[in-house]
Amino acid sequence: MRGALAALALSALLSGCSGSSENGDLSIYAASSLTEAFQAIDPDATFSFAGSDDLATQIKEGAPADVYAAASPKYPDELFEAGLVDKPEVFATNRLVLIVPKANPASIGSVADLRRKGVKLVIGAEGVPIGDYTRKVLENMVATDVLTNVASEEDDVKGVVGKVSLGEADAGFVYATDVKPVAGKVRAIGLPASAQARIEYEIAVVKSAEHHDEAHAFVERVLGEAGRRALSRAGFGLP
Repeated sequence: MRGALAALALSALLSGCSGSSENGDLSIYAASSLTEAFQAIDPDATFSFAGSDDLATQIKEGAPADVYAAASPKYPDELFEAGLVDKPEVFATNRLVLIVPKANPASIGSVADLRRKGVKLVIGAEGVPIGDYTRKVLENMVATDVLTNVASEEDDVKGVVGKVSLGEADAGFVYATDVKPVAGKVRAIGLPASAQARIEYEIAVVKSAEHHDEAHAFVERVLGEAGRRALSRAGFGLP
């Protein structure tokens, strides 16, 4: 009897492990700005959040990703042309805002204030979507001169958010969706609609995906009603 109970317990344990690890084995490489939304869509998957450019480089070098989601069409399209991912699909849009610490010690009220001497501005590095979008918006506003006050350039948008929310910078350009998670620490300043860059997110299954069926299921979930609800709640626009 004791042996039978032990066998039953072992069987249940193995069954439970199998059922809980399926999505945990699914490896999703996604832009940092998707952190909260994607974890809401599938809390059991394994995520690697970073700059879209860095993740694309890792996939080119053979990283074991099943799904790739980027904050710009540039990198998914490059991987598709190289035969490394399935045809990417647009699944979300975004916009840029300027954030300042809640206390706003530099008294920043607009992009024009970023020109003042001594202001510490933090932005995304060139080649990182948030950095490229920031430069495009500043170009559209004829305000690229504010870049002389850049104190640091970050590898992804969460780096910008972190510097501003900790008070290590006076202001930074981030996606509108990045404000909600740190709403108690920063204040957002809107930018003119006419100056906004076209920000589209693309997703694709990696050709070498080890969990091919699960990867396609995740992409379908992102593109479906559940995914659209989670993205909308996080503040993303929907194509």
